Amino acid sequence: MAIFGGKRKKGEMEMSFLQHLEELRWHIIRSILAIVFFMIIAFIFKNILFNTIILGPKNPGFITNRLLCELGEYLKTTALCINTKPLNLISIKMSGQITTHITAAMVAGLILAFPVILWEFWQFFKPALKPNEARYAKGAVMAASMLFFIGVLFGYFMLAPLSIHFLSSYEVDPQVVNQINIRSYIGTLTSVCLATGLVFELPIIAFFLTKIGIITPTFMRKYRKHAIVVIFIIAAIITPPDVFSQTLVAIPLLILYEVSILISSRVMKQKEKDRTEFFDEDKKTETVTT
Repeated sequence: MAIFGGKRKKGEMEMSFLQHLEELRWHIIRSILAIVFFMIIAFIFKNILFNTIILGPKNPGFITNRLLCELGEYLKTTALCINTKPLNLISIKMSGQITTHITAAMVAGLILAFPVILWEFWQFFKPALKPNEARYAKGAVMAASMLFFIGVLFGYFMLAPLSIHFLSSYEVDPQVVNQINIRSYIGTLTSVCLATGLVFELPIIAFFLTKIGIITPTFMRKYRKHAIVVIFIIAAIITPPDVFSQTLVAIPLLILYEVSILISSRVMKQKEKDRTEFFDEDKKTETVTT
């Protein structure tokens, strides 16, 4: 039986099911405390959270909007100039702004605490891993955190401005005026950033699926064409329905897929090496016994 949670010395008895639950409970509590800690910080720095971060992508001076417009001027096209018109947001409930403040701070706390959450769950599963597996898993936690933040930043700086521009300027008829609720705006921004953050975990998923034998690099190469179709479908789901945005998301996902194949190949080579060393050690043991 695998041992989960907590550090135990050699010779100690395995933990019971209730002890496992107790250990898991404390890891979850520490994760929640980390989220609350970062949530409080985000709540205190309201001006930075809203004026600079959340409301930034809708402003013409936002770095992405500015660079795309400069690129449009260079290419002599106005199609790349996005979010040039002021976007006014409304709150339609008495308690709307305070609840929006709390919700935004909570999302910020979750994003900032993501490495802590991964670390806590890795600490829970660490005792069940072999020394070499624990070493790889520790690196995977660091890599997963880095990829998540890269994905969130990619969604924030690249996809969010495009999504805001398309959804806020789209109209079924000039008589219908867009009056966008602040919670709807934040919901769009959050979903885009979190979706790209999770999608960028593809290499880590490939690592663990290869470790447990579900996929192989041969399988991933064989179904590369199918994966490309799936990647473009995912890109279409998390982006506005225009070719430029979908291609912008699909390119890094295709690169991540190729990186996942390389990671899967490396894991397979390590598994073969470990298997060979195990059989060699077993033969030596049989020779000594004989």
